[in-house]
Amino acid sequence: MLEGPAAREAHRVAADGFVARDVIVDRDGTEHVRMDRSYQGLPVIGGDMVVHTRNGKLLSITQGDEMKTFARPGIKPTLSATQAEIEAGAAFDGSVTEIESTRLVVFARGGQPTLAYQVDLLGDRRNDQAPGNMTYYLDAANGKVLLEDDRFHSAAATGTGKTLTLGNVGIGTNSVSGGFQMTDVTRGSGSTWDANNRQSTSGATLFSDSDNSWGNNTVSDRATVAADAHYGVAATWDYYKNTHARNGISNNGVGAKSYVHYGTNYVNAGWNGVMVYGDGDGVTYRPLVALDVAGHEMTHGVTGATARLGYYNVKDAGGLNEAVSDIFGTLVEFTVNNVNDPGDFVIGEEIFISNPGDKKGLRLMFKQDADGKSFACYPSGGFSASLAYQRGPHDPHNTSGVGNRQFYLLSQGAVAPSGFGYTNAQMVCNGDTSLVGIGRAKAGAIWYRALTRYFVSSTTYPQARTGTLQAAADLYGNGSAEYQAVARAWSAAAVN
Repeated sequence: MLEGPAAREAHRVAADGFVARDVIVDRDGTEHVRMDRSYQGLPVIGGDMVVHTRNGKLLSITQGDEMKTFARPGIKPTLSATQAEIEAGAAFDGSVTEIESTRLVVFARGGQPTLAYQVDLLGDRRNDQAPGNMTYYLDAANGKVLLEDDRFHSAAATGTGKTLTLGNVGIGTNSVSGGFQMTDVTRGSGSTWDANNRQSTSGATLFSDSDNSWGNNTVSDRATVAADAHYGVAATWDYYKNTHARNGISNNGVGAKSYVHYGTNYVNAGWNGVMVYGDGDGVTYRPLVALDVAGHEMTHGVTGATARLGYYNVKDAGGLNEAVSDIFGTLVEFTVNNVNDPGDFVIGEEIFISNPGDKKGLRLMFKQDADGKSFACYPSGGFSASLAYQRGPHDPHNTSGVGNRQFYLLSQGAVAPSGFGYTNAQMVCNGDTSLVGIGRAKAGAIWYRALTRYFVSSTTYPQARTGTLQAAADLYGNGSAEYQAVARAWSAAAVN
């Protein structure tokens, strides 16, 4: 597959190896093969690509800019693995409890490919209840931290879930001897557990019940928020399966585990192969089990199984990662259309204890800069790949506003939502108030196709523009109204 012109476009050298990770075949026979690269047997971090072919002929290759080079590093490290582990532990803000694994890799993010150690560790954070599941990439010559990657992002029966945010809903459970368990055997046996307010999932308890009625619509019953979480998992599963023919987060039919009551007064929710929900602080925030939050966090799992968009030290990819999760979390909420939590473009409005009219949220997708720290327009030159910036003003939750605005404009057009006091002109960065949306369904189809076929780990916002345009051309035709809307929506977010 990667010979001749394809090898040149992939910047392949003799010692490069490629392994297909995923293959998607379109109705017209076009194949999209997602591949991981190695060099002399070492994994290349950031070397992933998608090869697009039809009838055996190469159409194009999608890859990050960092691998558009034939340069490769030497593979003999100066630093020992033990020294790398010590340096990683020193960089961790807390106490390390376990070094899970250490390996040599070629690190190809943020510059020329470099020989590095990848150190995966577990630990207890010093001032944070979030699980300490970290991956460090360290220069194998001097121990410098090149990237720190937080791996925590941020028989069938039907029971009644008396939820906190959605009213009474049906939830999938498992009938066992003596009662029921909160395991949805119709959706890959996804299950919901009580973390018992510990900062760990070890020792958690699977929710069980005698009458298949769960919770009482208040936090006085620990099963109430479990019902919210369990329903959110099912709703996200159903959205991806019914809309995109995706069979679970990893497309392998395996359900997700959810842990509620994680930590004490923990104001966060996250995905790290499992779902974790905090109870909030009881003052401003209630338990973080809102439907769009569940869809957001589980979409991090979908991204991890497909494009594997980076988070830190990768310029725009972290913000794009967060935007993808906001987009599909919102689409889950619209699809469910629950009367107690109708669809909107406000992220996390249900987690606030006081929120008249649901006007307050973690993020406003149409005007994220309203919070005084996020971006709604892409700045000249893009976002910094510097970790110092990405831990501060260019945090991925702030830079996601560019992708969120594009999706809002693509689906709704340059129309300000009612009740927020904004004008149509405030919805765009370039004055294009005549932009007409194509609807949520088409916009979602375009973004999903781009995520699964054209995004890679280091995709920037300009590259996301290219990827979504290609997805629109695939689905609706090059130059179609949908294609033009994608282009205009990106331009209206200042991505050209």
